[in-house]
Amino acid sequence: MYILRIEHPIHDYDAWKKAFDDDPVGREKAGVRAYRVLRPVDDANYVVIDLEFDSTSRAEALLAAIRVIWGRVEGRIMLNPKVRILETVEIQEYLAQRNLS
Repeated sequence: MYILRIEHPIHDYDAWKKAFDDDPVGREKAGVRAYRVLRPVDDANYVVIDLEFDSTSRAEALLAAIRVIWGRVEGRIMLNPKVRILETVEIQEYLAQRNLS
């Protein structure tokens, strides 16, 4: 699994979220299997987005499309994006422990 991680400052979360939800690049059609939106607990004007893919080529293709969109909105909705494509090398999930007492 490959993750396209995007992070950047925003001016207004609600305006950014509306633009994200409008999905101008067609995430599902572009091969996004799942996404996660995160915000630092100490900075409501910053977002981190993880987009999950089956291949790096699909992640790279979507990134190219996103860069076109950024050219239209940078400075108004978001600023200075940082991007990485990451490979998942290990996942370990832990089940919550039950209180047996």
